[in-house]
Amino acid sequence: MRFLPTPEQRDFARSLDALLTASDTPSAIRSWAAGDHGPGRALWARLAGAGVLALAAPEAQDGAGRLPVELALAYRELGRHAVPGPLVETAAATALLSHLADTGAPDPAKRLLPALLAGESVVTLAVPEGGGYALDPDAADAVLVVTGEAAGTELRLAPAHGPLHTSLDPARRLAVPAPGGELLAAGPAVAEAAGCAVRWARLATSAQSVGLAEELLRRTVAYVKQRTQFGVEIGSFQAVKHRLADTLLAVEFARPLVYGAALTLAPGDLAAAKTAAGEAAYTAARTALQLHGAVGYTEELPLSLWLRKARPLRDTWGTPAQCRAELLTACS
Repeated sequence: MRFLPTPEQRDFARSLDALLTASDTPSAIRSWAAGDHGPGRALWARLAGAGVLALAAPEAQDGAGRLPVELALAYRELGRHAVPGPLVETAAATALLSHLADTGAPDPAKRLLPALLAGESVVTLAVPEGGGYALDPDAADAVLVVTGEAAGTELRLAPAHGPLHTSLDPARRLAVPAPGGELLAAGPAVAEAAGCAVRWARLATSAQSVGLAEELLRRTVAYVKQRTQFGVEIGSFQAVKHRLADTLLAVEFARPLVYGAALTLAPGDLAAAKTAAGEAAYTAARTALQLHGAVGYTEELPLSLWLRKARPLRDTWGTPAQCRAELLTACS
């Protein structure tokens, strides 16, 4: 079994890094938080052109062929650059629609997937395991909602959404979808497809969290090398070195768990990866804030755009407590 990305996979990640570096994501994040989705939608289209939105769909549906490792690499880059929007929910919706098509319900996939994969349509998804909230429904062209259990599970196209609630990250808005709406599919197949969607969502969120943690650590290391106190760099202080080392260990521990989960997509592996990656991102955010001082949380520094994403990513698609409980169940 190979545990390192192939040269082609590394080239893919580097190409995404170059694309996102040239896209001025801080400006897109600020615009998205202010309700202007234009720059974010333009970036969305470029990501679709790079193949990012097709990584959870099979080739039979014009996707890239269900490539979880490539998806993990891509979403790590999205996390490093703090790209706004319901990207995780898009991967989850793609997995859900593709799974439904595989099990004999192709109509929703035929209707929604082409525009989604081409980046022409933004889709968000609300499922019970994700808390029942839809992320950024005001920016989405379609809000998919899964309700019920087992044979009574339904997939609907929400007609509207309730009041928007801001999270710690101003570029994330949550709302409860309005009840009713067009019924797209129902029955046990929808329950299975929703479980598939949760697995892909957890993988994408875990990879995003690792990328976020890496970028926070990189920015913090750069800062402590140039910030001086008592005539010396604060990075030379033993307490600062220890804090950075603890953060690095958390990131290095989480990254292979994410890649391992991408190889298996097993619920236990995903729960472990989600827990470790979420905690690594939260640890990196706390370290960054402490070592930058209060200035790290101000709007003047782009660092705040990364800082505020850590806790929402840690808690979405399964809190640490939920994932630990599932991991214990899987191991018992």
